[in-house]
Amino acid sequence: MAALLLGSIGVLAETSHLQRAAFNAAFAEAGLDWHWSEVRYADLLARSGGADRIAAEAARRGEEVDAAALHARKSALFQQALGQGVPLRPGVAETMQAARAAGQTVALVTTTSAANVAAVLAATGLARADFDLLLTRADVSNPKPDPEVYALALERLGHPEAHAVEDNPDGVRAALGAGLACAAFPGALHDTANFEGASGIVEILDPGIIA
Repeated sequence: MAALLLGSIGVLAETSHLQRAAFNAAFAEAGLDWHWSEVRYADLLARSGGADRIAAEAARRGEEVDAAALHARKSALFQQALGQGVPLRPGVAETMQAARAAGQTVALVTTTSAANVAAVLAATGLARADFDLLLTRADVSNPKPDPEVYALALERLGHPEAHAVEDNPDGVRAALGAGLACAAFPGALHDTANFEGASGIVEILDPGIIA
């Protein structure tokens, strides 16, 4: 049986602007004079890992911060913002439905936190039951771009022929590292030039991807 592997919460919903706003709000609450503009944040999105981005920013500025605590606060603010609800990205519902109709399994294969996943599912109207498999950061030792989470997904699904979809470059690298073809469905602030190795770059998720 084939499988459709959706690689992140950003594939499901456009979260880039909410994430950036949450980072900046967390910085302000902590008394930091940091502010990530859209241009700066777009550059940072070339690599995954919010806590790592914070630590790198502190190092660049020669300041000391508790990156883990600051990132936790950012995540809480992000989850609060999601409480207002967000729409699914174009083509996501149709592609998931087409995969089901074709007898494929549908999985969410992310290394963000389980709390972020739960918040995005609630915000978009999706449920845990909409996925045959759902993996988060808690399921693996190493986040993307390490391919561990994709290898685990393939193992748990019985090593099907699978199609991956990612919204960020590190996600694509993870899928490729697991031997998968991966379509890029970039978020609003992602530079499409960073998606080296993707099987294609799409603005609207097309059910034809499961063929």
